[in-house]
Amino acid sequence: MKEKGFEEMLEELEEIVQTLEKEDLNLDESIKKFEQGMKIAKDCNKKIDEAEKRITILLNDDGEMKEKDFSVQE
Repeated sequence: MKEKGFEEMLEELEEIVQTLEKEDLNLDESIKKFEQGMKIAKDCNKKIDEAEKRITILLNDDGEMKEKDFSVQE
């Protein structure tokens, strides 16, 4: 089974929000949609955290390009 991408999860989350705002759901349905949305939001945050860890900044040091971890600050 293919893992969902960030954009796909975000679209699904937006659909859930729209459903909760527009639909006349009973309490149980609303809670299920809310729980589903919270799980997706958590997964989106996890993907963002993973992406931040992989980002590198290229620095020009005496004409030589070096990579530096995004999270490392000088």
